[in-house]
Amino acid sequence: MAVTPTSTASGVEQAASEVISTLGPGLISGAADDDPSGIATYSQAGAQFGLGLLWTVPVQLPMMIAVQSIAARVGCVTGKGLAANLGRVAPRWLVLVLVMLLLLANVINIAADIAAMGSAGTLLLPGVNEHLFVIAFAGLSLLLQLFLPYERYVNVLKWLTAALLAYVAVVFAVKIDWAEVALRTLVPRFELNRASLMMIVALFGTTISPYLFFWQSSQEVEDIEADDERRALRHEKPRAARDQIKRIGADTIVGMAFSQLIAFFVILTAAVTLNAHGVDHVQTAAQAAQALRPIAGPFASVIFSLGIIGTGLLAVPVLAGSAAYAMAEVRGWEHGLSRKVLEAKEFYAIIAFAMLGGIALSFSPIEPIKALFYSAVINGVAAVPILTVTIIVASRKDIMGGFVATPMQKLFGWLATAFMALAAAAMPFGG
Repeated sequence: MAVTPTSTASGVEQAASEVISTLGPGLISGAADDDPSGIATYSQAGAQFGLGLLWTVPVQLPMMIAVQSIAARVGCVTGKGLAANLGRVAPRWLVLVLVMLLLLANVINIAADIAAMGSAGTLLLPGVNEHLFVIAFAGLSLLLQLFLPYERYVNVLKWLTAALLAYVAVVFAVKIDWAEVALRTLVPRFELNRASLMMIVALFGTTISPYLFFWQSSQEVEDIEADDERRALRHEKPRAARDQIKRIGADTIVGMAFSQLIAFFVILTAAVTLNAHGVDHVQTAAQAAQALRPIAGPFASVIFSLGIIGTGLLAVPVLAGSAAYAMAEVRGWEHGLSRKVLEAKEFYAIIAFAMLGGIALSFSPIEPIKALFYSAVINGVAAVPILTVTIIVASRKDIMGGFVATPMQKLFGWLATAFMALAAAAMPFGG
């Protein structure tokens, strides 16, 4: 039977749909890690140090996989989100303080992200006021969270991850010495000084982020509650439980690998364009996109700008949602994107507060780069106790049953905690 172009195209679409349907919280969490603020950090790393910090990508990857796998496992095994589980081994007041810090940091991060999206919008449509883009993007994100059914909303987030491929496309607009790239990725070569140390701290801080722990754990719980045939793994049959553990592992590995692949390409793009042409300082992702225009051409600038908007639309709801999940779990409120607004009023109120707070802050005279620094400091302070208690939870058989974290997960989880502790100690000296 002859295969028509239409049937071939539909077959490809169906195959793509089946692949993406097997992925979920891990993919979205990994992609959301590459938010506009993260893109700005990666761009600055490439612009300032060229290929010198590409080695940080493979170093960070196993730590990311470990901490996100642990967070996902806790949610899937217990049927409760991370904040609820932290309260089982830590004082309630401490968990509440950590969640309040998370909320504050996320509001600041939302403000920086939507400001970057607004700036990217003006690069694409110069005649439109930046603040109109800010309100439009933030409003669209809030409305989708409030009124789009959970199953459809999660699918929207999954497909938005494709926006990150824009940063891969930019690389092919310029000439690259791939042998040198491979060498610098495997063999670090950079001057060890205050500037490089602070950039390494910033890269770890923007990559291993507390809001992602809470989001992925809570999304695993959401998926259980959305499927009548699924239960928390502690109550599942052994074979079904093993299948879910494998699915979590594959989902997280794919999501984190995708995240770090994009980080790699953003650093590489900035290195071979901006750094190679003497542009060694950019403060925002939008500045990076603008700086690309005279060097790599309008195509690269447009693609980079579209990537900022797409990743922002993905990351902003994750930032708002993770804070809402954490706060609702600590306070004992009804929560979940699968619930309607009137069924979980406090949960959605936190989402609205985070979004509106981000909009208000983006209109304030506070410089985005300063705001991000404060957010990084807050995240650095909160990440260490959150990671510590999370690994303890995942190691306890009375909580996890036969699904405690693996030795490898605990090893890289504690390594990530140690790196974040060093980052937290160093961060105050970077401002």
